[in-house]
Amino acid sequence: QVQLVESGGGLVQAGGSLRLSCAASGRTFSKFAMGWFRQAPGKEREFVAAASKNGANTYYADSVKGRFTISRDNTKNTVYLQMNNLKPADTAVYYCAADFRAGGDWSIRTGRYEYDYWGQGTQVTVSS
Repeated sequence: QVQLVESGGGLVQAGGSLRLSCAASGRTFSKFAMGWFRQAPGKEREFVAAASKNGANTYYADSVKGRFTISRDNTKNTVYLQMNNLKPADTAVYYCAADFRAGGDWSIRTGRYEYDYWGQGTQVTVSS
């Protein structure tokens, strides 16, 4: 089992920044690729960003590319999502997730059903 706990959400004005953190416990963190997803009211949960097990490979949804940065610190069992130039359309509950079956150290997957463990989510609200 893996426990994931997100933090760092909040209310911010458009153009502002937030940094989300996700602390993992329970299993060896470096064995998991990590992803961030988000879900707005009335919408499906969607992929935002992912980092490979070694953190050297990252991938982003087109909607956040150039504004968001995913990173991970395997010594702290934590993955981060730096969000800059936030827009009202970024308003959602943000979830971190762990993918135990991703394969090699550089592998990344973007499908929500490919992730094995999920955090409880943190709310991000961007006002216009």
